[in-house]
Amino acid sequence: MKQKEDQQVLQNRQKRLVLITLKLAKPIAYFILLLLSYTLGYLSSSNSSPFKNATSLPTTSTPIPTAPTIQDLANLPSQLDNFRVSTHCSNPLPSELVRQTILHRVYNSTSPFDNFPPVHVSSLLRPQRLKGWGSNGAVFEHLIERVKPKTIIEVGTFLGASAVHMAGLTRQLGLQTQILCVDDFRGWPGFRDRFKDIKMLNGDVLLMYQFMQNLVSVNATDSVLPVPFSTGSALNLFCEWGVFADLIEVDAGHDFISAWSDINRAYRLLRPGGVIFGHDYFTAADDRGVRRAVNLFARMHGFKIKIDGQHWVIDST
Repeated sequence: MKQKEDQQVLQNRQKRLVLITLKLAKPIAYFILLLLSYTLGYLSSSNSSPFKNATSLPTTSTPIPTAPTIQDLANLPSQLDNFRVSTHCSNPLPSELVRQTILHRVYNSTSPFDNFPPVHVSSLLRPQRLKGWGSNGAVFEHLIERVKPKTIIEVGTFLGASAVHMAGLTRQLGLQTQILCVDDFRGWPGFRDRFKDIKMLNGDVLLMYQFMQNLVSVNATDSVLPVPFSTGSALNLFCEWGVFADLIEVDAGHDFISAWSDINRAYRLLRPGGVIFGHDYFTAADDRGVRRAVNLFARMHGFKIKIDGQHWVIDST
């Protein structure tokens, strides 16, 4: 009897074990299949990896290129040549013909100050509105006393504060100097947020009219002329017309490309012994704007740079 009961218990245990095994078989099979699939996928990926034969590649390292020199940059046609000029200028005009040439070429031989201001803008102009940055710096007096220029070209003039200052200095020295002020007289986007008192008429911000009014207010209309074009086009025209200068101030666009273009174009127009200078050598742009253009130009030509406050002077002597 005892033996039969033990056999019965054993059989029951075996049945439970079989049932448990059957219940676990399916999940285990799925797990094994998943593991196998993962293993095969990993092995397949390893065999097709582009780095599989990396150890067979040459072990010599590629030399690190050195930084290009100024001369290297100058010889790259896709780099600085795009912002340089190569056309030949006409022979320089005699200084006494400069004003007459500009009046003829730009103003149809009539002074823009004749019958100024026109009736439709006279009520919109202030009697005088002189505003500039560094417009009375000592550099102007130093250079004018040194060079004694017969012709000055100012690249970027805004309301003419520095032009008026230079006209006064040349007058004090008894010089018969003609100052040509190149500017498109459009300001910059948003500039009226800072100069709300400058009126606008049919989209015209009246900068040129106010500039001319400023000249009238100091009796400088005989020695200063506006040249209302972009700096690039005006300087190219001066080159074609033979309008050269003894002193050139570059103070228009302050990004590298604009400054680089203006400096290169302006330099062609310097008479022997002339000086080129400008403003904003130290700005928030650091070495990415005017300073970079000035330094690069000086190094390429072997010139020295003199700093006078915010002004830079390129001395070719």
